[in-house]
Amino acid sequence: MELYSYFRSSASFRVRIALALKSLPYDYRTVHLVRNEQTGPAFAAVSPQRLVPLLKDGEATLTQSMAIIEYLDEVYPEPPLMPADPLGRARVRSLSQDIACEIHPLDNLRVLRYLVKELGASEDAKNAWYRHWVEVGLEVVERQLSEQPATGTFCHGDTPTMADCLLVPQIFNAQRFDCRLDHVPTVMRIFENCMRLPAFLAAQPSACPDADA
Repeated sequence: MELYSYFRSSASFRVRIALALKSLPYDYRTVHLVRNEQTGPAFAAVSPQRLVPLLKDGEATLTQSMAIIEYLDEVYPEPPLMPADPLGRARVRSLSQDIACEIHPLDNLRVLRYLVKELGASEDAKNAWYRHWVEVGLEVVERQLSEQPATGTFCHGDTPTMADCLLVPQIFNAQRFDCRLDHVPTVMRIFENCMRLPAFLAAQPSACPDADA
């Protein structure tokens, strides 16, 4: 397998966690987002979306982090990252989408660049935008986790699922931008539990071959 990734891409981080949890080897292909390598002809030939992550598994080419994680779970089922029951799978998808669909789109690199370059936002205004949407979004996740008995050591039960693969990168980004996190104690408890596992440590940005490149 080949994973096209950038060390600070939270969406790529999600897939790296899933691959590590399943102990699946892969070749790391760097796409440097800050240098706009995603828009160049080499990556465009592979990805019409010009986005990371992109996973190549044999003849298959997959995009979008949640779709990639569910593909990995179906093709390489051990250990499972989705619950066995329909209700459990729906809950994990819901938690994952709270992050992937409600928080991340407002705060990704393209949006932040547009705020600054096209709308003239200052650095302080950009960071305030980022912190607002992350803090509000994580508060929703906190309610989901704290009010439902299915929450355990991790987002759903006592083994990591796709929801944990999405939660951890979002917290890394929140910490990087100095977001308030004291209002989400359940989220942070689960984050700390995840970061005790070797798979999460191995997938973190500082462990990537392109870290600080």
